[in-house]
Amino acid sequence: MSSLAEFLGARRAQVQPATVGLADSGRRRVPGLRREEVALLAGISVAYYVRLEQGHDRHPSALVVDALAAALALDDEGTRHLRALAATPTPVVRSVGVERVRPELARLLDRQIDAPALVLGARQEVLVANALAATLLPSFSPGRNVVRDVFLDSPTREAYPDLPEVQRTFVASLRAATVTRAGDPQLAALVGELTLASPQFVRLWALHEARRKRDGTKRFRHPDVGELALDHDAFTVEAAPDQRLIIFHADPATQSGQRLALLRTLAATRHAPQHV
Repeated sequence: MSSLAEFLGARRAQVQPATVGLADSGRRRVPGLRREEVALLAGISVAYYVRLEQGHDRHPSALVVDALAAALALDDEGTRHLRALAATPTPVVRSVGVERVRPELARLLDRQIDAPALVLGARQEVLVANALAATLLPSFSPGRNVVRDVFLDSPTREAYPDLPEVQRTFVASLRAATVTRAGDPQLAALVGELTLASPQFVRLWALHEARRKRDGTKRFRHPDVGELALDHDAFTVEAAPDQRLIIFHADPATQSGQRLALLRTLAATRHAPQHV
């Protein structure tokens, strides 16, 4: 089955009739919308929609794609993902070696940003991070993969009070990379590893949610300073669009801001030069 077909089936199952203005006629044999209802909402024939969802037609027109996005109540990122799936004839193996971060950006994180900051690659690997980020959460250390850690690393899992939502967010970010990094063997290997090791990952992956990291607030449970609720902002790295710069911060007057100040002291102590 094609990626487009899998996406349509998964997203259809998650849309409640009331969300798209349909009356719920009562008990349903399938979750979400029926195929007939999606076809009606999109203004296409049922037979054609069935062909799309069964993978017999993989390249609907732009008008049909946008109509399906509306029928399935997709947000902007979901719509972009659907368009990308419909426009991709077959996965093309690209040159997908080790991702590099510009030295100037790495230096900025290390010397100029007085907040936990890191750069994530397309596979959700930590490419670079400052000492404060690694002190906040060891998973935010260069070389670690944040998606793998939220499913398979016990200390990381315990550090997130809102673990289920964090897992869902990271899986959606990883899913978004499957189009832009089509054919990436390392990405495929990561998905395979998590599929074998984590039933929760399998459940979330099957939702076909695709979105890059958004701004918001994330809670952390730190063993030394306690719980922190930190705002975070995500920025696309212009020189490498698959990379995202993430910065965590808090109002200094809040309890989380005060605990973040303690974390700065802790990071400075742990990473201070050692003199013999």
